[in-house]
Amino acid sequence: MNIGSRARIRRAGVFVVVGSLLCFGPTAIAHNDVIVVDDGVIDNAEATHHHHSHEEQHEGPGGHLPAGSENVELVGKGTVGNLGTGRVADVGVHNGYAYLTAFRDPRCQQGGVYIMDIQDPTNPHQVGFVPTSKDTYAGEGSQVISISTPYFNGDLLAFNNEICEAVAGGTRQANGGMTLVDVTDPTDPQKLVKHAGDLGADGRFHTIHSVFMWDAGDKAYAVTVDNHEFEDVDIFDISNPRKPVLIAEYDLAADFPQILQSGVGLDSVFHHDMIVKEIDGRQIMLVSYWDGGYVTLDVTNPLAATYVGDSDFAFPDSGATEYGLNVDPEGNAHQAEFSRDNDYIIAADEDFNPYKNRSSNVTDGTPFANTTGDATPSLPAGEAFDFQTVFVGTACPGGLSPAVPAATGEGQIAVVERGICTFTEKIASVEAAGGYEAMLVFNREGADAGACADLLNMQVSGEIPAMFVARDVGFDLFDLSYDNAACRDATAQESGLAVGTLGDVVRFESFFDGWGYVHLYKNEPGKFTELDTYAVPEAFDEENATEHGDLSVHEIAASHERDDLAYVSYYAAGLRIIKTVDDQIQEVGHFIDEGGNNFWGVQVFEHEGQEYVAASDRDFGIYIFKYTGSD
Repeated sequence: MNIGSRARIRRAGVFVVVGSLLCFGPTAIAHNDVIVVDDGVIDNAEATHHHHSHEEQHEGPGGHLPAGSENVELVGKGTVGNLGTGRVADVGVHNGYAYLTAFRDPRCQQGGVYIMDIQDPTNPHQVGFVPTSKDTYAGEGSQVISISTPYFNGDLLAFNNEICEAVAGGTRQANGGMTLVDVTDPTDPQKLVKHAGDLGADGRFHTIHSVFMWDAGDKAYAVTVDNHEFEDVDIFDISNPRKPVLIAEYDLAADFPQILQSGVGLDSVFHHDMIVKEIDGRQIMLVSYWDGGYVTLDVTNPLAATYVGDSDFAFPDSGATEYGLNVDPEGNAHQAEFSRDNDYIIAADEDFNPYKNRSSNVTDGTPFANTTGDATPSLPAGEAFDFQTVFVGTACPGGLSPAVPAATGEGQIAVVERGICTFTEKIASVEAAGGYEAMLVFNREGADAGACADLLNMQVSGEIPAMFVARDVGFDLFDLSYDNAACRDATAQESGLAVGTLGDVVRFESFFDGWGYVHLYKNEPGKFTELDTYAVPEAFDEENATEHGDLSVHEIAASHERDDLAYVSYYAAGLRIIKTVDDQIQEVGHFIDEGGNNFWGVQVFEHEGQEYVAASDRDFGIYIFKYTGSD
C-alpha cells in the first residue's frame, strides 16, 4: 500500500483534525504484568542492521549502483555454506584465515562463524563453522588475536551472541554474552566458553552487540556492548578465557556528561562499537556512542578508565552541507578507527534511512522526537500530514487486549501502547481494524533501560507507516501529568484512558537528509576538531533514495602500511578507498561487482609483504582486494 496515493491523507494546512501522537494503556489490561522482553525493540545491534533493502542486492541493476572499479584489483572471492540473503555479517582476519559471522536466518538458526582459509588470497574457501547456541546469532565484532597469559597461549576468537525476537507471550530461552573459541588450529576450533557477560536478573547473560579484545602482556581484556544496559561499556578480564570476569562497567553518559549534546535532538545515546589501540604506551579505547558521538578513553588501567576526548556533531549537519542540504545532524556514531600514525580518527556514521521525520503536537504547538519503523512505509517526502490520534490500547491478538476499533473518520492515526506482544502483531491488529493511516507506539513503564522516557527503534513489518515516541510525549499529548521516577518504578503511571479516546492533533513531515557518511577528526584531547567529511555523491542525491540499495557507510579499516590510507565498506556503494591529504579526504579507489555488492565488514591484512583487504558481502561471502593506485 502506498500511503501517498491514499485519498484520506491530507496535506497539512488543508485537513485539520484534533489528534495526538501518543496515548496510554487501557485500564482493562494489567499490561505491566506481562511484557514481551524482545518485542521488536531494536537494540544497539538490531538497530542498525535489521533493514530490508539488502534484499535488492545481486538481483539486477535496480538494487545497486553501477558496477565498476578504479585502482582496485579483485584478488579472489569465496562463498559460504547455508547461504541466504543477508546471512553474512562481519569479518575478522588472522594468520591466513578469515572469520565471517553468520547473521540470523528467518528461523533464527545457523548463526555462528564461518572459517575461511585465505592463505592463498586468490582462492578463499570455507574450512569450518562454529555455531552459536540455539536461538542466537552473531553480527558485529568477529575478531581473533594471539594472547599469551599464564592461563592460555594461542589464538583466540571472540564473537557476540544476539538473541532472536520473541514469539507472542514470551521469549526464546536463549543466552547472550560473548563466546570465546580457541582457534590456534583454525581447522579444529574449540569453544572455551559459550556465554560470558553481564548476568541479568533472569539468570541469563545479557545479549551483546559487539566484542573487542586486546592483549596487555600477562593480561588480556575484552569490552562488550550490552544490549540491555544501553549506555554501558562492559570490560572483562579474559586472561583465563575459560573463565572471563566482568571487572568494570562504565556509563559514559553519566560518568563523562561532557560528551552529550543536550536539548538538540541527539537523544539516542548508547554504546554501539569500540576498538582499543596502544598509543604512546597507553591503551586507548575509541568508543562509538551513537548520538553521544565518538569518545576516547584511557583504559590502561581498566578499573579506572579516564576521559581523553570526544566529538560533537555540527549544526547544520556537516556532511549534508557539502551537498547543499541544510539539515540537522542525526548522530549515529557507528564505528571508528585511528589512522596508522594516530593523528586522525576516521569515523563512520551509519544511517539506513535517507528520509527524516519532523513531528509536532499541533494542538499544543510543541515539537517532539520520534523514530520510524524499520520495515514499514515512509511518509511521502516533501509533504506534511496532520493526523487525529485515537487510542487503541496495546493492540495485541488472541484476546490479550481489547479489540482495536475501526477508524471513525479520515486522517486518523492509531495510538498504541508498547507491551504484551510484538510491534508487528500490533500493526497487524491496527490494519485489520481498518481505516487508520498510520500507527504510533508510545513506550511502556519499567525500571529497565528502554522504558518510559527512552526513545527507541522498532523492528516492525506492516503496510502503513509506524512511528515510536517516548512515554512522556504521549502523556503530554493527552494532557496527563508524567512522572519519570514513578514510571521507572512502574507505579501510578497508567493513564486510565479508554480505547477510542481522542487526543491532540499531530503533524509529521518527511524530508530527504541523505545516508550515512564518513567523518575525519583530529585525534586530540578534549573536543575533536572535525577536519572533513566524505560520502559517495549518490548518497546525497534524492534520486538514489530508493531502488539502489543501502548507500550508507558501515565500517572503516585503516591501512597497516600507510598513514594516509583507509578502506571503507559502504554497503551497496561497494568498497571505497580513501586517502587523507592536507587534512582532507580524497577517494582514490572503488569497487562494485557485476550485480552489486552489499559490504558489511572490512579488514586489512598482510600476505607475503603485500597489504590486502578482506570485505564481507552480506549475500555472498568474502571478497579480497588489493589497492593498485600509484599515489
